[in-house]
Amino acid sequence: MARPAWSALFGCFSSHAAAAAAAAGSTKKKNNNKKKKTKTKVAASSGGGSGSGKKSGGRSLHRRMSFSDLSLGGMVSPEDLSISLAGSNLHVFTIAELRAVTRDFSMTNFIGEGGFGPVYKGYVDEKVKPGLRAQPVAVKLLDLEGNQGHNEWLTEVIFLGQLRNPHLVKLIGYCYEDEHRLLVYEFMTRGSLEKHLFKKYAASLPWSTRLKIAIGAAKGLAFLHEAENPVIYRDFKTSNILLDSDYKAKLSDFGLAKDGPEEDETHVSTRVMGTQGYAAPEYIMTGHLTAKSDVYGFGVVLLELLTGRKSVDKSRPPREQNLVDWARPYLNDPRRLDRVMDPNLAGQYAGRAAQKAAAVAYRCVSLNPKSRPHMSAVVEALEPLLALEDDGLVGPFVYVAPPDNGTGGREEGRRRRRSGAERRRSQDAAAVAVVVERE
Repeated sequence: MARPAWSALFGCFSSHAAAAAAAAGSTKKKNNNKKKKTKTKVAASSGGGSGSGKKSGGRSLHRRMSFSDLSLGGMVSPEDLSISLAGSNLHVFTIAELRAVTRDFSMTNFIGEGGFGPVYKGYVDEKVKPGLRAQPVAVKLLDLEGNQGHNEWLTEVIFLGQLRNPHLVKLIGYCYEDEHRLLVYEFMTRGSLEKHLFKKYAASLPWSTRLKIAIGAAKGLAFLHEAENPVIYRDFKTSNILLDSDYKAKLSDFGLAKDGPEEDETHVSTRVMGTQGYAAPEYIMTGHLTAKSDVYGFGVVLLELLTGRKSVDKSRPPREQNLVDWARPYLNDPRRLDRVMDPNLAGQYAGRAAQKAAAVAYRCVSLNPKSRPHMSAVVEALEPLLALEDDGLVGPFVYVAPPDNGTGGREEGRRRRRSGAERRRSQDAAAVAVVVERE
């Protein structure tokens, strides 16, 4: 996750600051003088189903505590955290155990490094922890420079330790020992969506895979937003979308996640954090966070899937550096949509499906948060497009030149000269015949 760099962000959204401020003005807190109601915070656990985020009969499996429930008393001890998460099926690892499974954090096991620290591949089984299924894992070490690092680590443990959905990465356990803060996740074979879209030598993702990834990520967000105690993800971007071996998308990195507004509120007021290019303009302007802020981020990622371009790319001409500003005029115009579609697709996509996906992206990045759809509606709009993937593929016109083996041109020239000579002889013979006949 990127740390905030908001001086650059205001430049990106300067063209619609006034519209964003006007839209944000409609989200003022209701009943400002009314005492907040106390409500029971319940987990939105899911056994799978459609994964669209809908509640399953209103029945919850266990109570879910919020970050504020645990952190109000100051620094949380390892014992308090373990007791609070009892029943979550999280394993508590020692630093010695994680050194062993990663071969002492060997560079041969190194996967990559994000904003919070390096990630290593490891392997766990019952020998490490009784009852632990044998499987590869990803072990993330948190950078603890400042108190914010610990809070983000704790946030991730609290959210992913209690929330379960096929489109959220599974947290297997954690290590909270002395100064060490580590997280142990299921290993995602294909890494991040960012790597597949933007790495120089990565093979281009086909259209159907892009749609599948968009739908899976949408289901993950819908689940969070429509939980009985909603969660705002706050950092939706391609590097936080991980892919398994079948390209199933799962959301990871919950360090910036927030509990949604209470039932008598319209938004959560918070310090502006996130990643340049993905944050909703009204959130940047006011610090007012809603589920519609996540919807904007999803729209940006959907645009990245359609265009193959980054949300912000300073290497492009000035008018094309901000993806949303550049692409927006084309999204609702079927005649011009091909101008923004990823050239790496080489026209191999369903035209109608692309138009409908672009229309969804257009609504998601609306400057007015109220005009953006709910994520459950996004899922319902995108899922049928998979059936259109082979319907009328837009293919490029390909001219096939005749073979040239080096002698073909000369032979063709000789053939044409012979043909011409024969025509002239024929014409001469006809002329002679006419003269003889006259004589």
